[in-house]
Amino acid sequence: MARRVYAFENPDRFVAGAVGQPGSRAFYLQAREGTRVVTAALEKVQVALLAERLTQLLAEMRSRGADVPEEPPVDAVDRAPLEEPLVETFRVGTMAIVWDGDDDTVVVEAREITEDEGEEEAPEAEEAAAEDADENGDLMRVRLEPSRALAFAARALEVVAAGRPPCPFCGQPLNPEGHICTRRNGYMH
Repeated sequence: MARRVYAFENPDRFVAGAVGQPGSRAFYLQAREGTRVVTAALEKVQVALLAERLTQLLAEMRSRGADVPEEPPVDAVDRAPLEEPLVETFRVGTMAIVWDGDDDTVVVEAREITEDEGEEEAPEAEEAAAEDADENGDLMRVRLEPSRALAFAARALEVVAAGRPPCPFCGQPLNPEGHICTRRNGYMH
């Protein structure tokens, strides 16, 4: 199947969001430009890492003299729910973020997880796979100004933090009914 590339140059909206109750939420990246909406499913840890790495990248670029604000503008953080109907275009396998020094923007790429990911290959097969990597899996590419990237990261961290609170003893997520805590020798907390 041919690869589809969903490119967004400074989209109307780019957010991370979650649907469901804490403990059983599904996480999504969603980009909208006009009437075109692309939604990609991903894991909670991917959302958290993307937000953290974006924040680190922007801090590094600020320290190198780029025009990057320290905080997103107050009204820039999009807290609206995800666009409905929620139609998953693909599931994210790998992500990349890049600073484009030509126009001082951040490029976020989310690539679809493919069936061959995770399977071990022989060294000669790895070379062929590297050549075909550009052809495998759908790709969402979003270009953002630094302040919008900071706003994205702020919302993403809020979405991740809105889940179950951590256990004060072991740090694992607490269910409403409690959990068996390893730090309390298997007693419920």
